[in-house]
Amino acid sequence: MSFLELRNVSKAYGTGSAEVHALANIDLSVDRGALVAVMGPSGSGKSTLLTIAGTLEEPTDGEVTIGGSAVGTMSRNEKARLRRRTIGYVFQDFNLLPGLTAAENVSLPLELDGMRTRRAHAAGMAALEELGIGDRATHYPDELSGGERQRVAIARAVVGERHLLLADEPSGALDSANGEAVMRTILAACHRGVAAVVVTHDAQLASWADRVVFLRDGHVVDQTMPPQSTESLLTPGQSQ
Repeated sequence: MSFLELRNVSKAYGTGSAEVHALANIDLSVDRGALVAVMGPSGSGKSTLLTIAGTLEEPTDGEVTIGGSAVGTMSRNEKARLRRRTIGYVFQDFNLLPGLTAAENVSLPLELDGMRTRRAHAAGMAALEELGIGDRATHYPDELSGGERQRVAIARAVVGERHLLLADEPSGALDSANGEAVMRTILAACHRGVAAVVVTHDAQLASWADRVVFLRDGHVVDQTMPPQSTESLLTPGQSQ
């Protein structure tokens, strides 16, 4: 059974002659352990798809289920609890808290969910180390480069027992080497059973996915299976 399902999902903004259809009759399913990349031109509905999948917006029509539970029947508090415990979200603007260090930003969701501070900090540090920025753990967001802030946001999204990872251009502020480090971290999460949806403009990074979904004008126009397997991409020492 798919962990994330969008069934006949549409999203419209405005009314009457000013109505704009951001998504139209989208069907998408993502299994545990699967990585799905979403591609398409600007304005095709990619970010709207992510915000609806992450319960940050409600569809105009259609149904979203996460872990077998219908999102549309949940209260606001239930959705907030689902986001905190189940969904890791990587925003384009990172959404880091400026008054917290990198390590504190990463560990905060775990502490909010009741994990003891020391254990949460250890988990946060491990996620930062995996992305090569453990030495920046005590720095605040305004002391970090754009690429470092991006990796802190990734670490925050994958730390803990999340089951769904949604990432909007997770490699957008990174060079190719750090972009690959981010994708390896996302793939490692998938190998732990996380379902992941990644929006990207980078065809090379999309090739790491199990499936690539192409959007245009709010419609799914194609889906493909990349020829390059993620198993080969995870082989240590292999050239990229």
